[in-house]
Amino acid sequence: MKIESVRCECCGLKEDCTQDYINDVEAKFDGKWLCGLCSEAIRDEVNRSKKQFGVEEAVKAHMSFHGKFKSNPAV
Repeated sequence: MKIESVRCECCGLKEDCTQDYINDVEAKFDGKWLCGLCSEAIRDEVNRSKKQFGVEEAVKAHMSFHGKFKSNPAV
């Protein structure tokens, strides 16, 4: 099994993952690869949102949050 290094498109965290895992994550998040922290935050946003966010809207909102604060909680 080949391991690849991939960077989160939201926070920039780098992780080593298999291609199958990368494909699974990208399929769940509109083609974007997200680290475990960002993907959990987005799932939480979708589940608790009163606005009935879809995954795409939650990804945009989370990425916007990171852009405003230019910080990475995972580093």
